[in-house]
Amino acid sequence: MHAPSLWQALHQRRYLRSGWPWRCALYFLTSVPVGAAVLVCLLVLALAGGLLTVVLVGVPLLLTLVLAGLPVAQVERRRLRLIDPAVPLADAHQDPPHTGPAAWLRTRLQERSTWRELGYALLFGFLLWPLEAVVIGTIIGVSGGLISTPLVMATAGGGEEARVIKLWLVHSYPAAFAVALAGLLLLPLLAYPLGLLAAGRAQLTRLLLDAPPSHDDVRVKELSRSRMRLVNAFEAERRRIERDLHDGAQQRLVALSMRLGLARLDAHEEPLAGLLAEAHGEAQAALVELRELIRGIHPRILTDRGLAAAIEDVADRSPVPVDLDLDLPHRFLEAVESAVYFAVCEALANVAKHSRATRATVEARVDQGQLVVRVRDNGVGGANEADGTGLEGVADRISVLGGHLLVSSPSGGPTLFRLLVPCTPAPDRRPDAPPAR
Repeated sequence: MHAPSLWQALHQRRYLRSGWPWRCALYFLTSVPVGAAVLVCLLVLALAGGLLTVVLVGVPLLLTLVLAGLPVAQVERRRLRLIDPAVPLADAHQDPPHTGPAAWLRTRLQERSTWRELGYALLFGFLLWPLEAVVIGTIIGVSGGLISTPLVMATAGGGEEARVIKLWLVHSYPAAFAVALAGLLLLPLLAYPLGLLAAGRAQLTRLLLDAPPSHDDVRVKELSRSRMRLVNAFEAERRRIERDLHDGAQQRLVALSMRLGLARLDAHEEPLAGLLAEAHGEAQAALVELRELIRGIHPRILTDRGLAAAIEDVADRSPVPVDLDLDLPHRFLEAVESAVYFAVCEALANVAKHSRATRATVEARVDQGQLVVRVRDNGVGGANEADGTGLEGVADRISVLGGHLLVSSPSGGPTLFRLLVPCTPAPDRRPDAPPAR
């Protein structure tokens, strides 16, 4: 069951007894130093960049000013969890199509989210945090001033009189304690407008930092779902073909090979013995080819033991020595495991055929809800995703799952294949299944 939102908590009787008023106060208190820091950074970047533009040094500073909204938005998304934890505000940025700072910068400058976040940073730095400082300062000043009246009277007034929030004087301790009691009673009354202001502030943050989906985005999502259904159907058909070949044609070839072997033992005359030996050899070769075909369609080890074991298997069969660094704590969806496995196979095949490398490395781990796989070699480089159908097919297959294939292969090497695939655990798939036969 999800925790109630701030709007829902404001309508509940136990709002004052909950932690929501304190969370709202903490949100406004942290707005003040964060907003002041944002204002200082914006002014410094704008002034320094404007003054130094004539000597070209200011151009990077102005570019940094344009991108200043990115870290501000990241901080604001984390601060928003104080008062709106039910639905975290997701990052609206996309991964660049290629590696390197140039591709990243080009992607960020072309995104609407970058300019929305810059607008939010300007609004936050020049308007929002001063208003929030007034709000939280007024609440703390009024209630704190009333509550601290007896202490002020005992220290500053010498026990004779005290000025209450600089408005009127009290001349006795009973009157001072009565004012302090009024301050305590005022705190619950101020908690409600504080919560309303915090809820409105959270709504404003969501409005500015959460890019609303357009009609095209909805159509793209539906297209992605249909492509995913096709991929699942394709994977199911591949597994059916693999199962039929493994349990049907392969078993028949094994039986035929055994019968031919027994016939060879009984046949001692030529040319029958030679013909049987030749037929037995052909059956053995066909059986080997069929096993390789089955492995290429869908390896049994991937189904039985998971992605890590399948990558270890293909690394053992690679003609180039491969170092492995795999941290995969659980099984994934079948489509994810299959796509990543064949992507690693294609990458290692390219290493063996084209890179002239003497060693390769495969790393795989889960990072922030994404399966990150890196295949690196020490070869001569020069690989290009657009040069062959292999890498292009891998990129298409990964993109159906919402992932990306990034290739960095400068002339002279090294070459790095980087896969980023959104993944979710598949708890119904046992990671400790018996080994494949």
